Amino acid sequence: MKKIHAAITGIQGYVPEYILNNKELEKLVDTNDEWITTRTGIKERRILKGQKGSSEMGVKAIEGLLKKTNTSAKEIDLIICATVTPDMLFPSTACLMADRIGAGNICAFDISAACSGFLYALTTASKFIESGTYKKVIVVGCDKMSSIIDYTDRTTCVLFGDGAGAVLLEPNSNGFGIVDYILKSDGSGAEFLKMKAGGSLYPATHETVDAREHFVYQDGQPVFKKAVKSMADVSEEIMKKNNLSSDDIAWLVPHQANKRIIDATSRRMGVGDDKVMLNIERYGNTTAGTIPLCLWDWENQLKKGDNLILAAFGGGFTWGSIYLKWAYDSKK
Repeated sequence: MKKIHAAITGIQGYVPEYILNNKELEKLVDTNDEWITTRTGIKERRILKGQKGSSEMGVKAIEGLLKKTNTSAKEIDLIICATVTPDMLFPSTACLMADRIGAGNICAFDISAACSGFLYALTTASKFIESGTYKKVIVVGCDKMSSIIDYTDRTTCVLFGDGAGAVLLEPNSNGFGIVDYILKSDGSGAEFLKMKAGGSLYPATHETVDAREHFVYQDGQPVFKKAVKSMADVSEEIMKKNNLSSDDIAWLVPHQANKRIIDATSRRMGVGDDKVMLNIERYGNTTAGTIPLCLWDWENQLKKGDNLILAAFGGGFTWGSIYLKWAYDSKK
């Protein structure tokens, strides 16, 4: 019997209409376009306006995915949503999205692993496919980072944007799909990258709100150093584990946090800029949304059989890499 892999058979993204560019940020904090671009590679990011949660973007990505793949919502067995900005602590954003698309009483849950969330969710979903438990699984990465960003803090507000991406996973017995993965974590990194209040340790109070503790806090230098080393290390590790050379890799699909981190990872892997998917200049860091948004943006250049390395690093700390073999030629 041939081994069953979980293959991506469709991809769709969604970003809000409103564009927050670097020039506009210059009016909010002491920064400038050159500083932001040089240090991060970001020129603009999308912002979801109004009283809308992450599910708004996730639903739009899923609906586009279903239409694109000619799939009915009733055919979906499971939805996993990777997010750190759920609509509410409970019910899960995945449950809300399953209801809104009319999927019925299916299994649906969220995964929280910050910027590595999509990799964690994709790997988890693949096990349901490989075991034969489910046939059609949707994995969504969506974050409304603008809801937890302090726009008076120039160290964080320049980095993040809002967006969502969704993929359809199905069984494949011809060697295409997720071949291998490495996922890691280090909870000691919490002091450098976190949102202090809002959980059970520091519930919302007047004091936590006044202290602006419900926003992302980041100590940039230690996070940058750890991210550079971890993303590069894990990408090289998965290549060695699977006897892959740089010539074997068609694409590196990196988390879009910082252009310098991405460059360090590609150099360690030995792949040129022509093999690196980038859209950070247009969307910024959409956390769990960056990798599926990259796949969506670059889908037309993907060919059946392409070897892809997905790599991410995020708060927690969490990081990881996935080796997958692309399962289809995109429809032009």
